[in-house]
Amino acid sequence: MMSVITISRGSYSRGKEVAEKVACKLGYECISRDILLEASEEFNMPEIKLVRALHDSPSVLERFIHGKERYVSYIRKALLQHVQRDNVVYHGLAGHYFLLDIPHVLKVRIIADMEARVKEEVRRESISEEKALYILKKDDDERRKWGLRVYGIDTWDSRLYDMILHIKTLTVEDATELICQAVRKPAFEATPKSQKILNDLLLSAKVYAALVKLSPRTSVIADDGVVRIGTAEAPLYVKNGDLNVIKGVAEKVEGVKEVIFSVHEKTGGHQSINPFSNL
Repeated sequence: MMSVITISRGSYSRGKEVAEKVACKLGYECISRDILLEASEEFNMPEIKLVRALHDSPSVLERFIHGKERYVSYIRKALLQHVQRDNVVYHGLAGHYFLLDIPHVLKVRIIADMEARVKEEVRRESISEEKALYILKKDDDERRKWGLRVYGIDTWDSRLYDMILHIKTLTVEDATELICQAVRKPAFEATPKSQKILNDLLLSAKVYAALVKLSPRTSVIADDGVVRIGTAEAPLYVKNGDLNVIKGVAEKVEGVKEVIFSVHEKTGGHQSINPFSNL
């Protein structure tokens, strides 16, 4: 069986514990901060600063040139590289967002009562219940803001998940068992079709990550090694005649067989497509 599980969670919701137990029971790789470490290396930002930024306002990325686009591209590429190997449990921010269109990914949300979370925060940090409640509410709010402003999704939207498990009546062991049972269903087993979707997404992510500093607002779509690079409007590098530079960078990415440009220019309220290929 080959499949991938993403677990979305809040702080002290027992989601990390569930993820680790699921991975252990299935013999899967369990990843989370590994993704941040790889992204921080490409971002040229120490991991601890990137972790701290995740608990700050999303506007922190605006301090960097094309910060939002670069951050998203590096996180996406790192995650897709890991899950391409299959048999992975990922717990962390927005994993379900990057893997939304891949059929063999089981997307789970773990939630817990605020009362239980407060007690755990008090125990770990030796603070008052009032302060613990304030911290947890602020953390939940910031995580939701990140989802909305950086990824364009609401992490509280139940439609993003295959399962939502509430740790209260259900124990961590119960949740672990339910996830293990669900992922064994044929629907979550990798197929040639679903693997192709993942491979194409990964190649798109690799090319975009390579281009993000040059042209952060381009779209990249890969299909069996053929990469289409497009924009909503004629970009600066087209006007400067630098298409060869972009093409050269894209072609150096492993797995790219051909690069095709599609520039969509607005004319009279409509869009005309001018392809630039074989340059």
